[in-house]
Amino acid sequence: MWRHRDVQSAMDGDSRGGEQTWSNAETLRTLTELNEQCLELLREQALPGTASAPLFRELTELWIQLDEVARRRAAGCPFLLVDAGFADPYRWKWVGANCVGDREPAPYGTFFTGNSAVRVAHQVFTNSWYIARTQPAGAPLFLGMPPQCVSLLKACTLRQVTELANQHSGWLRPRWAGRVRMWRELLVSAISPQGLSLEMARLHGVQLLAMELRALDQVQEKERR
Repeated sequence: MWRHRDVQSAMDGDSRGGEQTWSNAETLRTLTELNEQCLELLREQALPGTASAPLFRELTELWIQLDEVARRRAAGCPFLLVDAGFADPYRWKWVGANCVGDREPAPYGTFFTGNSAVRVAHQVFTNSWYIARTQPAGAPLFLGMPPQCVSLLKACTLRQVTELANQHSGWLRPRWAGRVRMWRELLVSAISPQGLSLEMARLHGVQLLAMELRALDQVQEKERR
């Protein structure tokens, strides 16, 4: 189960050795760089007249104000700000050719239409694969990916992951695309940071991920019984 101690461990690193802490620090830097690219893609998509999703329509003014400095602040979340079906085990069995049949997983429907989507998808998929391989204990929180899916992603080859990015960049979508309030909190605190507002927005995201992972864990536990 994902409880407070699991969240703190993933964020702070294993206290049993400096190597794990260093590795977590490197992972957090990687996540920040990935999140910056994802936020640039989101801002591009949010330009007036290019998208109608509530995440953009209701927050257009905030996306416009999200300059380079603000993006850097918002990108500092200790988790990936986009999703790619990370909680769908069938999706990752299919990528790793571990399931019977050739039928592809049901598509999300393409969310990103910008020219940068494929490039960002390459960065997301390859770096997520690397995180799953080097940080399997922290990967669930870093990626919003239950342990079963982390194991499946780890088993994929780099070639498989690269081909996935080429063919299925449409899997990419914002995390919590329907939670406009969550994104508003993050963007406002990044644009005009006041006191602990940005830290609280990041913590809110961590708590949501932990709750989602715990709920998935409970469902899988019931299925095993």
